[in-house]
Amino acid sequence: MRDVIFVGSKPIMTYVSATLTQLANQDTVTIKARGKKITNAVDVSQMIIKRMDTVGYAISDVRISSDSLISNDGKHRNVSTMEIDISKR
Repeated sequence: MRDVIFVGSKPIMTYVSATLTQLANQDTVTIKARGKKITNAVDVSQMIIKRMDTVGYAISDVRISSDSLISNDGKHRNVSTMEIDISKR
């Protein structure tokens, strides 16, 4: 089973600590974000990979796609999504 951390508008370190907590119990954790929050998800993954280098975490997979959503004004909008899998080496 894979745990998923959804990146939103909280401070980035909140997601870093949540991901590290899940990695203590799981082999793989997925960081998922949509739209403008994709950059935050990339920042979270890079903080874990680069700052926790001695522990040995690596990005095992990256998936990009888009979701079709209906906005408040009734129009269809495509929103980009990204999923980053982080695993123990």
